[in-house]
Amino acid sequence: MIRNMICADHAQIKIIADSRDRLYRVALSWCGDEMLADDLVQEAIETGIRKRRQLRDESKLFPWLYRILNNAWYAYLRKNRAHENLDEDIPSGDIGPCSSYQELELVTRVREAVASLPKDQRQVVSLVDLGGLSYSEVAESLEIPMGTVMSRLHRARKGLLDKLDNTHPVLIEARGNMRLVSSRL
Repeated sequence: MIRNMICADHAQIKIIADSRDRLYRVALSWCGDEMLADDLVQEAIETGIRKRRQLRDESKLFPWLYRILNNAWYAYLRKNRAHENLDEDIPSGDIGPCSSYQELELVTRVREAVASLPKDQRQVVSLVDLGGLSYSEVAESLEIPMGTVMSRLHRARKGLLDKLDNTHPVLIEARGNMRLVSSRL
């Protein structure tokens, strides 16, 4: 019995730790800074592992982790930023190494378009299109009504389509789905 509990506990810790890449993509789209995103994810994973026994429903693990990440992001903003003008704090267009100039250009354009969205829209579109969460999971993670998730996502996708030059083949195929764009790069 104790052995089963230890094995289950170890498996849950591994799942939380293995969610790093998934959390990192979302954190980077929120803050635009690779080092800050890494710090936020590290804090979220550490908190998730430490508080894993508070999770009652295993199927809600990722929304729970995204809520922890969101709390870490807001704690950072409260500690390091002025409360007004949060939407004007646009993340940097700098990105890590890419294999070709064309990919670099596309990634930069998409990041700049996402960064130019208001913070609330940027969060929702990142969780749905990069994090792969359902609307109800996003609502639970951000503690907002599902209708708000849907309207923010609609406005975010519309804003992205308006800002991006849709002549690139990947953008034409994606038609506003960031997950398709990011999977090609």
